[in-house]
Amino acid sequence: MRNLGGKSNTRPPLILNGRRVVHSGDLLHLLCTLNLQRTSFIPFSFFPITIMANDPPHVNPPSVISEPLLSGESYAYYTPCPNAITPQQTSPTIHDTNESTPCVLGVDEAGRGPVLGPMVYGAFYLPLDLHHSLLTEKHSFDDSKVLTPAVRENLMHLLNTPGYPLFESCGYAVKVLSARDISSGMMRSPTAVYNLNAQAMDATVEIIRGVVEDRGVDVREVYIDTIGNPATYQQKLERIFPSLKITVAKKADSLYPCVSAASVVAKVTRDVALEVMYEAVLRAEQSLSPTPQTWGSGYPSDSKCVGWLRRNMDTVFGWGSECRFSWGTAKEMLEMKGGARVDWPDEEEGAPRLDEFLLSSAPGKSTGKVG
Repeated sequence: MRNLGGKSNTRPPLILNGRRVVHSGDLLHLLCTLNLQRTSFIPFSFFPITIMANDPPHVNPPSVISEPLLSGESYAYYTPCPNAITPQQTSPTIHDTNESTPCVLGVDEAGRGPVLGPMVYGAFYLPLDLHHSLLTEKHSFDDSKVLTPAVRENLMHLLNTPGYPLFESCGYAVKVLSARDISSGMMRSPTAVYNLNAQAMDATVEIIRGVVEDRGVDVREVYIDTIGNPATYQQKLERIFPSLKITVAKKADSLYPCVSAASVVAKVTRDVALEVMYEAVLRAEQSLSPTPQTWGSGYPSDSKCVGWLRRNMDTVFGWGSECRFSWGTAKEMLEMKGGARVDWPDEEEGAPRLDEFLLSSAPGKSTGKVG
């Protein structure tokens, strides 16, 4: 998998499964997550070292769905309910003897600030009695920002591989908010703006509802990394889900293991989605360069991202659905680099709308009246 903008590091590399390049500082974490037993002391002076395993070749996680992603659409994905969790019965009968499994659920996001690519909200759930033992003690989940890409990818691999404890006991959901939908909401008229906080709130509500109500998971406790004021955000969610014990906190991804896991799911989904989109751009351009310049991490602070935007800007259309046109980086570039100016006239009440005209003029449509 290509590095799409990670900072260079001079520490000696460790290759996992013959393909993942990580660093020696990750070794103990990898031994833990792979459930390997250390039978002898490994001197760190021996790095770099190669660990070969018989894992299947790398595939994208199921949360990355190419069709909506490449067409600029937002979408949601839910894993099947894991074997270790018994959902609530929607229509219990007198013969039902299985009690539902009390669960804990965490929510976090990735990609709030980039100008390129989607923002991803992740929800992660598992049985309450496994919350700390499985996530913290056995697999050392932490805030995704402090884990290396290789460690995050490995954890995501275990989550999606049958037979591993994470797969058998944990489930997750994602809401992928496309750059196009984010921008179209934020660029509405002043009285109808759908700002990023409102979009984030709706994404959070959607995936919690999808897990709790649509899939019947017996969630008892919910932990969420905050958007803005934690108390205000928590009160809004408590009004929507009065039966759930909800905690909204700053740095929740470092405090609660289920939120840490949600942050890993969201981060890996976004990173792979960004790579899939970039590869599609290269295919569309039929790039023959053996080492094409990437668009980096997608953040405005990344020089690779800004350089790619400058090189690939169309003066009329700007960029494709991978770009958030509502971001200052994109707006300023269009204005400063000679983008064509388009004046949209205000629509008077009762006057025909421009979109109605375009639709009526489409092939197969008649613009005249039938007498």
